[in-house]
Amino acid sequence: MSKKALLILHGKQAGNQSVRNAVMDWRDQGHELAVRVTWEGGDAERYVREALDNGFNTIIAGGGDGSVRDITQALMESGNKELELAILPLGTANDFATAAEIPEEPADALSLLNNPAQPCDVIRVNDHYFLNMATGGFGTEVTTQTSEDLKKMLGGAAYLLTGLTQFSEIESAKGHFKGEGFEWEGDFLALGLGNGRQAGGGQRLCPDALINNGLFDVAILPAEMDLLAGVKELFNSETRQDPDQEGLFVRTRLSEMEIETPTPMNLNLDGEPIQNTTFQIQAIPNALRLYLPEGCPLLG
Repeated sequence: MSKKALLILHGKQAGNQSVRNAVMDWRDQGHELAVRVTWEGGDAERYVREALDNGFNTIIAGGGDGSVRDITQALMESGNKELELAILPLGTANDFATAAEIPEEPADALSLLNNPAQPCDVIRVNDHYFLNMATGGFGTEVTTQTSEDLKKMLGGAAYLLTGLTQFSEIESAKGHFKGEGFEWEGDFLALGLGNGRQAGGGQRLCPDALINNGLFDVAILPAEMDLLAGVKELFNSETRQDPDQEGLFVRTRLSEMEIETPTPMNLNLDGEPIQNTTFQIQAIPNALRLYLPEGCPLLG
């Protein structure tokens, strides 16, 4: 069947020849595919509104996790329950696409539009939405301070190197976490709220998270532990085992949770930092329909 979709492409990828070839090939197959390129903040939201006004119910996010988050935010704010989202992973890390096993090649990623779209959850934090993961604590600070050049050179190992160089500056955060059947309070080094499984270029904070169970996974790394082991656990994802085996994390799975902190804390929603002392988190079941590969590990 012919598909009608709009590709919102990150400005840095405007000259990507593989994307251009994939778009032309998809059109040659008889599909209608419009392309818009982002240039500044707010473009993604504006293009989503334009797409809906012109009868496009399928949006393709061409970029990294930040682009996916921006478009997810705009789709949720639209209130349209029939929207579909596909992803061309074109960012530096592509954490959600990696965990979902979405192909890196643009043509292969576009071919997922031939599959049925799957109902998936979105997570709301206060009045913000994200699809993959929210992170807080020392891990978030290292992720935001790791340079793009270092990430290009070393990949996920760049976060470990940055974390180790800042080892003497590690400061824990303090928080009170409360949800149905769960309550924890204390100092922590890192926090992950996972609809997806990894963030920050491969930190698998929530290795068992699913995007269609109406829940989000919670991973808290307490401060009362060996700090060096904690840093290695957070950033050296290529060599470590499942964190559950080490017993370093406090873990649970919830549909709603409240976090309170004595001082303002940064919570990073797929690259979008928000700051507050109170965070209301809620899983919204079946909020979007996603185009995913068959056997996607994020689907329960």
